[in-house]
Amino acid sequence: MKVTDIFRKEYIVEGLKSKSKRDVLAELSGVFLQGGVKYSHEEMVNTLLEREKLGSTGIGDGIAIPHGKLANLEELIVSFGRSKEGVEFDAMDGRPAHIFFLLMAPEDTTGKHLKALAKISKMLKDSSFRKKLLEAKSKDELYGIITEKDDSC
Repeated sequence: MKVTDIFRKEYIVEGLKSKSKRDVLAELSGVFLQGGVKYSHEEMVNTLLEREKLGSTGIGDGIAIPHGKLANLEELIVSFGRSKEGVEFDAMDGRPAHIFFLLMAPEDTTGKHLKALAKISKMLKDSSFRKKLLEAKSKDELYGIITEKDDSC
């Protein structure tokens, strides 16, 4: 599975403005509208919030990978966001999240959904990759860093 097959440069938010979990989910899911994805933004945010109730997708080390499934979604999609200040995301280590990959899948794509989550998790285990994401100066640079890491994993 290649993350870049389901990820586009337009889906990058290099400087998240949000200060709360709900707002981060809304901001990161809102970018899909720019890519012409047809979905209900409110329904997507609510789906993500329901998933968070099962347990935080803030996995620690400044990372969160919010994810969910949506009935009327046509394809698997991923967005990326970065917060220099960090956002309280109920992470396992109690620290704020700075790096966010949001993954949404159609309801009938369990295998692809899990493969994408596993690939993103594997990429983020590399501390030098996380450091590069935090230090990148532009959306183009972020996209290049993610693409390069995707190719090498």
